[in-house]
Amino acid sequence: MSAFLAGVRRFLREDEAANGVEYALLAGLIAIAFTAGAGLLGVNINTFLNGVAGYIATFNPVAPG
Repeated sequence: MSAFLAGVRRFLREDEAANGVEYALLAGLIAIAFTAGAGLLGVNINTFLNGVAGYIATFNPVAPG
């Protein structure tokens, strides 16, 4: 039991392990934000281009004269 507690104390004293976990969490949050942003951007671009396509499909120029 004392060896286990000594290992836990050593783990808590080491900053490198904590930094690794923090960097992994940060990378995960960045990936989630990037995925969500790309998804929203894709939806907005799709809506815009569908509107342009609808305008072009119904465009009826007035004949001169």
